Amino acid sequence: MKEILPDFQKYLVEHKLVPEGHVSFYALWTSKFLFFSNKHQDKSIVLRKRLFLDSLMKEQKLQDWQVHQAENAIGLYLNHFLSGDVSLLSPNAEPVFQNRFPDYQEMRETLREAIRIKHYAYSTERTYIDWFQRFYAYVTAIKGKDWQKGGADETDVRDFLSHLAVRQRVSSSTQNQAFNALLFLFREVLKINLQDLSKTVRAKRGSKIPVVLTQDEVKRLLNEIGGRDLLIIQILYGTGMRLMELARLRVQDIDFGLNSIIVRAGKGDKDRMTIMPEFVKESLKEHLSRVRKLHEKDLEMEHGEVYLPEGLDRKYPNAGKEWGWQYAFPSATLSVDPRTGKVRRHHISPSSIQKIVAAAVKKAGIAKHASVHTLRHSFATHLLMNGVNIREVQELLGHKNVETTMIYTHVLRNMSKAPESPLDVLLRQEKGHPSP
Repeated sequence: MKEILPDFQKYLVEHKLVPEGHVSFYALWTSKFLFFSNKHQDKSIVLRKRLFLDSLMKEQKLQDWQVHQAENAIGLYLNHFLSGDVSLLSPNAEPVFQNRFPDYQEMRETLREAIRIKHYAYSTERTYIDWFQRFYAYVTAIKGKDWQKGGADETDVRDFLSHLAVRQRVSSSTQNQAFNALLFLFREVLKINLQDLSKTVRAKRGSKIPVVLTQDEVKRLLNEIGGRDLLIIQILYGTGMRLMELARLRVQDIDFGLNSIIVRAGKGDKDRMTIMPEFVKESLKEHLSRVRKLHEKDLEMEHGEVYLPEGLDRKYPNAGKEWGWQYAFPSATLSVDPRTGKVRRHHISPSSIQKIVAAAVKKAGIAKHASVHTLRHSFATHLLMNGVNIREVQELLGHKNVETTMIYTHVLRNMSKAPESPLDVLLRQEKGHPSP
C-alpha cells in the first residue's frame, strides 16, 4: 500500500505522528475518505467527515478501533498535512453554506473544527461552542425563527447582545466574550461579515475598587495552610500571577538563578517576566522534585506526554515528553485529551486553585470577599506601598496601559490617607483629647 498517498505517508513517518507499522493503514483510510469527499463537495468538510464515519460504523465487519483509527487518520490529514487548508479538497465547489443554513449539529461541529484548525485553546473552544448554543436557543426559542430556513443575521446578533445586557444584566466582559464568539462564527464559519452593530445596547461597566488584603491578613492566610497548597498561595501573592498563568506554568519557565518566572501567553497572548520570591525557592525545588518522579512514573507507563501549544507537537514531536515542558503543578490524575484522544497528565484545574484559596480565607476568618485575583491585587498594592515605581508594577502585572495599574494608587491612597471621620473629631473635642 506504499503507492497510496505517498507524500502523506512520508509526512507521518518523518514527524513520527503514528507508529511506522500503522502508516499505510492511515493512508488507506484517508484515501477512502477523499474518494467519498469528492462525491459530496456540496457539503461542509465536517459533514463529509461525519457521513463517512457513519458509513464505516454501519459496516458490521469493522470494529470500533478501526473506525477510531480512520477518524484519527482524517484528522491528521486535514489539520496537520494540509494545515487546515481544506479548500484543497474541493477546488471547484461553491462556498460552504452558500445556499443553505446548516442544522444545529452540523453548525456546532463545523464551528468546533474551525476553532481547532486555528489552534485556539480548549477553554476557548468550549466557550465559543457554549455561546453558539445560547445564541441558537435565543434565535429559535425566543425569536421563533426556523434556523435552517431563516438562518440568522446581524440583526439577530445585535438583538441577542442587547438581550444579554438588558434582560440578563451580564457584565461588559461577558457581553464582549459573546460578541467575539459570534464574530468568529459568522466570519470564519458562515463567511458572513457583520456590518452594523452600532445600535447594540452595551453592558455598562461601573467603576470598581478591587478587594485588597492587608499584609496582616495575608500573614493570617499563609498561617492556615501548608504543603503544596501553601506553595500555590505564596506564588500567587509573591508573583502577581493570574489563575490560569499559574495553572499553565511550565517547569522550563522557572529560573532559580535569576529569581524569575516567565509567564507565557498571558492576557492578550503576551509573554512577560515576573519576580520569584526568594522565600519559596527551596520549597518549590522540593515540589518539582516530587513532580519529576511522577513524570518519570508516567513515562514508564508509556504516558508522560504533555500538551504543547500552537502546533509545537508537530514541529518537535518528542518535546511533549521532555521534563522542561511539564506543568509545574500537574493534575493528580491522568485524563484523556478531548482534542486528540491521548492519555495525558493535564495541569491542576483552576477550580482546585480557587478552592484552596477559598478554604484558606475561611480558615483565616477573613470577612472580605477574597479570591485568587485578590492576591494579585494585594501583590500590586503592597509593591506600591514598598515604594516600587508604578511603571515597574505595570510590567510585572503585564498591563497594556499604565492607566489600568493606576487603580492601585487609588486603593493605596484610600488605605494610607483616609480623612478623619467627623464623628471622631466631634467626640474627641467633647472629651478634650488633642488632635492625632
